[in-house]
Amino acid sequence: MPRYAQLVMGPAGSGKSTYCSTMIQHAEAINRSVQVVNLDPAAEHFNYPVMADIRELIQVDDVMEDDTLRFGPNGGLVFCMEYFASNFDWLEESLGHVEDDYILFDCPGQIELYTHLPVMKQLVEQLQQWEFRVCGVFLVDSQFMVESFKFISGVMAALSAMVSLEIPQVNIMTKMDLLNPKAKKEIEKYLDPDMYSMMEDSSISLRSQKFKKLTKAICGLIDDYSMVRFLPFDRTDEEGINIVLQHIDFSIQYGEDLEFKEPKEVEEEPSNTNYDEFFQDRVDS
Repeated sequence: MPRYAQLVMGPAGSGKSTYCSTMIQHAEAINRSVQVVNLDPAAEHFNYPVMADIRELIQVDDVMEDDTLRFGPNGGLVFCMEYFASNFDWLEESLGHVEDDYILFDCPGQIELYTHLPVMKQLVEQLQQWEFRVCGVFLVDSQFMVESFKFISGVMAALSAMVSLEIPQVNIMTKMDLLNPKAKKEIEKYLDPDMYSMMEDSSISLRSQKFKKLTKAICGLIDDYSMVRFLPFDRTDEEGINIVLQHIDFSIQYGEDLEFKEPKEVEEEPSNTNYDEFFQDRVDS
């Protein structure tokens, strides 16, 4: 039987560990077995158990304290991940050979790991050799994405990871529970954005014609090919969490032997937001 994996990615502070913790609690509530592997050698603590921890193999602090290496935080993390890539046998031994595994891999946040370094791509290929069906889960902080330029930056980071890893990817806007009602209403336009309208809204602050052309080209790429969309993630909303999990499960066909169905929206409940309408429109389309 196949095994299943989520690569939980995103910038530092985007809520990767909180996402993992929330998913574990949700899985327990629906009687599913989900485990976590920490792949961040600079992580400090977790409020959930992990089945494997890269810090048992190598830690950023140890690398930085090595006088022969003299790395800073970023260089030390890259060194750790390259060392990890040359020691995948440690990961294989830690994972074991249990069938029907469903594992969340909590990954580091440095964007260079998903742009011009091969480490994460090598990890994906290795997991696929171990019969894992892998889905990328890219997180961005909703509090960061409330301005057009910041949103475009977040979209490009998500797109970079998707193109580099060449696996199904679900993009998630986290920390929705921390937004006030007005901000929640405002951020709806970023979930399934009209990039051209967004560019027009921001054109006043673009003084350089070159930057206007570049921004237009980027927005056109994103909009014309519908390459990036976001799902909202509110850790206090069990139904919303379930919808996110259904989209991820569908991308890797989790439980296909159990006649797994494409995600559906449930009966809408009164709410001060219209996320339910958004999800229903997304599924119907």
